[in-house]
Amino acid sequence: MKKYAYFPGCSLESMELSYHQSTVEVSKALGVELQELEDWNCCGATAYFHVDEFLAYALCARNLAMADKEKLDVVAPCSGCFKNMYFTREHLKEDPDLAEHVNDALKEDNLRFTGASRVRHLIDVFVQDVGLEAVKKAVKKPLKGLRVATYYGCQIVRPRKDHEEIERPRFFEDLVAALGAEPVDFLWKLRCCGGSLIVTNRQAALSMVRDLLEEAVRQKADLIVTACPLCQVNLECYQGHVNGAFGTNLSVPVLFFTQLMGVALGASPDSLGIGKERVSAEAALGKVAP
Repeated sequence: MKKYAYFPGCSLESMELSYHQSTVEVSKALGVELQELEDWNCCGATAYFHVDEFLAYALCARNLAMADKEKLDVVAPCSGCFKNMYFTREHLKEDPDLAEHVNDALKEDNLRFTGASRVRHLIDVFVQDVGLEAVKKAVKKPLKGLRVATYYGCQIVRPRKDHEEIERPRFFEDLVAALGAEPVDFLWKLRCCGGSLIVTNRQAALSMVRDLLEEAVRQKADLIVTACPLCQVNLECYQGHVNGAFGTNLSVPVLFFTQLMGVALGASPDSLGIGKERVSAEAALGKVAP
């Protein structure tokens, strides 16, 4: 069993608790041990790097230093947390002066950033470390007949990693296929959902959400799966606002990829947080043979 330092992030401890619950269930089923970082702090989210860049780096570096101390790679389910900590690690390794100043700040907590611990997204751990064949062998309830739109969002492939296809990635589709479902040709899978623009320019953000939902409908997807809490909120919670603004009648279930994995691995819907979504996934999941 491989062990990782688990960074749930703020969203998974509040409104996106179902992501945390399903992450824990799926990790156990696949033999992945997640040790939550003790006393972790917010990664700074979207805004803080535009408010105070140095303190934003220090925030992320504190989490990374705790993982360094435990000699464990950091795993983040949230794409925003993953991006912030990944870039922080890269920038501090490339800028010794910045790293020195950050470590001066970390002395208050008796911590030191070394960069020894890598930053991983949860989906990468399942695809690369566990492996698609192992996932496929663990499936107890193949999702045959379920058409799934895999939504990467704009952040998960933004940190350009060695040998990773970033223009036409397939790892999300490959994971869904390993579960027995059919990944549709989701044209806008890398497009931004509008992110925090939903607060500053709602009309623009709603039009971005509408485009994504309508593309899923065009591809006859039963549901959308995502790996980002903010994407999930925008795509699901604002469907009513989209319908009101554009006269549409969209109703597309949006689940986290870990919830879909959990169903295929035989976990109960309650343990995965399924049933709490605003747009019910009951009819979509009902297509899967018992």
